[in-house]
Amino acid sequence: MKTTMIAGAFALALGGMSLTAQAQTMPMPFGSADDAAYAQLIWDVMAAARLVGPNQIHATPYEGTDPHGMMLETFYTTATINGHEGDLIVKRNYGPMGVTADEVLRDPAGHLGAYTVMFRREAGYDTDNLDWFWVKYLPDGSLDKMPDGTGLAGQVAKGMDEGCIACHLAAEGDMVFTSDHLVN
Repeated sequence: MKTTMIAGAFALALGGMSLTAQAQTMPMPFGSADDAAYAQLIWDVMAAARLVGPNQIHATPYEGTDPHGMMLETFYTTATINGHEGDLIVKRNYGPMGVTADEVLRDPAGHLGAYTVMFRREAGYDTDNLDWFWVKYLPDGSLDKMPDGTGLAGQVAKGMDEGCIACHLAAEGDMVFTSDHLVN
């Protein structure tokens, strides 16, 4: 229910990408088996750092917006994946509409809709988009998927009019809206 609402909002933000001419003629720049495997490595590192999962640390939730969630917690850190250290941003997306910070604090697992994550990969991964790897996980750690089954991991919505990259291109500096922490 809450997860479905947040996932549905994200699918709407992607605007039916799987039906576009581009998606029909060119492979998506995300959702491959390699992207899913890399996303699993990120999940494992986040779980070890207690950023996700049943023993996760918590912060004070703040008001959010679609497509992420009505209340959010965001963590900024670094992580090492396959020998590469990169910036890691973990956003916990809570719902439903109207949920308060107090309600989330009392029952975070009951309100968690998804985790949305940005991890800065090695130079050259995606220079057009500052080498960010994007991923959306469901509360159980599985990858969220578009209606056509494409996993939301990798260069999500690269070159498309809507979705992760298209939206974050509007953020000044480092494609990050909530903080200038990563801006050089």
